[in-house]
Amino acid sequence: MPRTSPRSAAVPEQLGFAGMPERLFVCTPSKLGAYTDCPRRYRYTYVDRPSPQKGPPWAHNSLGASVHTALKNWYSVPTERRVPESLPTLLKATWVREGYRDVDQERVTYRKALGWLETYVTGLDPQDEPLGVERTVATKTALLAFNGRADRIDSRTGEQGPEAVIVDYKTGRSGLGADDARGSQALALYAYAAQRVFRRPCHRVELHHLPTGTIAAHEHTEESLARQVARAEDTARDIIAAEKAVAAGGDPDAEFPTNPGTLCGWCDFRRTCPAGQQAQAKDPWAAVEHLERPPD
Repeated sequence: MPRTSPRSAAVPEQLGFAGMPERLFVCTPSKLGAYTDCPRRYRYTYVDRPSPQKGPPWAHNSLGASVHTALKNWYSVPTERRVPESLPTLLKATWVREGYRDVDQERVTYRKALGWLETYVTGLDPQDEPLGVERTVATKTALLAFNGRADRIDSRTGEQGPEAVIVDYKTGRSGLGADDARGSQALALYAYAAQRVFRRPCHRVELHHLPTGTIAAHEHTEESLARQVARAEDTARDIIAAEKAVAAGGDPDAEFPTNPGTLCGWCDFRRTCPAGQQAQAKDPWAAVEHLERPPD
């Protein structure tokens, strides 16, 4: 008769629970977007530990963060100070200096950003109080535990009464159109979550492009929001399957393949990724160089 050690006899076998639901997949728009853009980048960011070292900071990220925070703080001051004259102080206080080629380029970019902000706030009502500024909204589906931070959530009056509107600031070079607003999964997920957080309809999403002063908007329906949620769930299923395969001993490179393309030159992990190394590297300040050129 086989002998049983005292330890094994004292510790009962842990039983599983058949039919227990799978743990929800915790995600943000950036997490889902990372996998959609390139599964390998997702792996480097969220799976590998320690995560590979990133490249240097990007000037365009510094610019975007500075402008976003300045607008957030514009809403935090008393209404009598919500005037263009307050913006130099607000922008200086939030200015991120990383990634620029030199001080001259940084100064040019700062002046451009200040001009965008001054033009933009002249179209805002200082008395308006949004439902949220840099507001985190969260919700759950059968598969997802979603959370994300919206730049601004406005309170407006629609045909059926009070409603919420998602506003997202953009500082990139390219102008944006209605198709960009319609196709943005992030904006749709914000709207889907905002409806549940604020208990009011939220179908309109807007991209506010500060360099051109244009607004790209789209009116979602419940059906189009549901389609975007379903897309997010499909992405989550792919991620879960890949992570489980790696945990079971699968090849991480095979489960999280690269998606070579134009984004490789801008990737934080280009120096780590063999496919990324084949792409021409972008200088950290490349995306803001056009701001130094005189207008056409």
